[in-house]
Amino acid sequence: MLRTNQVYRLLLLALICLIPSVASAHAYLVKSVPAGRATLFSSPAKVQLWFNERLEAKYSSASVYDPDGKRVDADNAQVSGDAPKQLSIALKQLQAGRYTVKFRVLSVDGHVVEQSFPFTIRETK
Repeated sequence: MLRTNQVYRLLLLALICLIPSVASAHAYLVKSVPAGRATLFSSPAKVQLWFNERLEAKYSSASVYDPDGKRVDADNAQVSGDAPKQLSIALKQLQAGRYTVKFRVLSVDGHVVEQSFPFTIRETK
């Protein structure tokens, strides 16, 4: 028969073993073009986001905002059929300034992730 402190140790060990699998269950951003906090010298044609898990296309979205909070994307965010871990959105021609990319994705495991990151376009001389 197990003693009380042996039971606690087994429970603690079981809990520790479960933590990494629970923590990694959400989709997270692996890469973006432009990269977060990047400084560009010209307007990109689109924003591309890559995630570690497949996305539910119907429930995943992205948008881009200018320094005044005005939306500057083409409102056509889509998950690629050939690459179900990629979300992209076309952009209008952007002027110099700091822009914010916001995204909300639902991964196939059912978890929603909502984040944002900035990038900057510098004036050309």
